[in-house]
Amino acid sequence: MLITAFNGFMNRRSGETADVENRVLLAQNGSGEELDGLLRAYSPFLKKAAYLACNRYIDEHDDEYSIALGGFHEAVMKYDRSRDASFMTFAHLVIRRKLIDHLRKESRNSLTGHLAIGEETAAAAEVSASLSRYAEDREVEERREEIRGFSELLDKFGLSFSELADVSPKHADARRTAMDLAVIICSSEELMRETLRKKRLPIRKLEKLVGVSRKTIERHRKYILAMVILKDSDLPMLNEYLKGWMPE
Repeated sequence: MLITAFNGFMNRRSGETADVENRVLLAQNGSGEELDGLLRAYSPFLKKAAYLACNRYIDEHDDEYSIALGGFHEAVMKYDRSRDASFMTFAHLVIRRKLIDHLRKESRNSLTGHLAIGEETAAAAEVSASLSRYAEDREVEERREEIRGFSELLDKFGLSFSELADVSPKHADARRTAMDLAVIICSSEELMRETLRKKRLPIRKLEKLVGVSRKTIERHRKYILAMVILKDSDLPMLNEYLKGWMPE
């Protein structure tokens, strides 16, 4: 189950995280000086993120560093504190995705023009197998990053994985009822906006819309709220859990 699989990945915001997010806001508001300062100050972070994605040391002379730099700049410009996890987690995800796309492209093209005709079939099979292993490894890493990001989003709403593991509906009917309530919220712009703004479920309004008792809604409140948060997130792998439940 999704919540059980997530146990143990809590990652709370630190004072340093709040500080960098304030600097990001200044950069988004047009402070070129703040933007340049962020790019310089977080060069070690860029190298570490590139190292994790590429599995080798990266310095300023590598193309991968330029790609990581571009990813960090994009993260600064697109970060939304109300929607995304902490900026550092968001930036790490953006950088990783850009580098993985780059590495996949490089892997496909690396042997072009260097193979004898008789070697092409065997080499293509070897490259295909290598790409498959690489994709599997990177998928595990990307899923781990998304879990950390979702954990930070939950923290903004006063939720944690340890709580969700306890309150997650144990029976199929109860889980279906909880998910149906989450779908109702996500299908209503008004209910969705109110839930995200107040960081709690609009229980009174839900009671009027559905034939479910307040007691039932209260019992599954944390689980329903977590599913609404997940639907609103930019976490494509974890959102696969909602396929078949939530409207596109």
